[in-house]
Amino acid sequence: MESVDIRTTVQGAPVVVLRGGREWDVVAEPVRWFERVSWWEQSRRMPRGHGRVDVEIWQVQVDPGTGPHSGALTWELVRDGDAGGWYLRGEEALAA
Repeated sequence: MESVDIRTTVQGAPVVVLRGGREWDVVAEPVRWFERVSWWEQSRRMPRGHGRVDVEIWQVQVDPGTGPHSGALTWELVRDGDAGGWYLRGEEALAA
């Protein structure tokens, strides 16, 4: 996953994604959900002191800014609950 910076509203919803030295404006209402962390794939037991079992995901549509008919790109942003950083997940991290 690629690390990105995010600007959010007061409520925590992403409004700008900072990626590759560029600002990508969120152009549609973002969608938020939580997914279970699959810690069992890395370890036999949940790490001591690691109480987080869910990870926050936001699906956003951003404006590529390449022309009037370019269309929005859809990205999934993952919030690292331990460190507080953000990551771009999936094939989207390889494209653009």
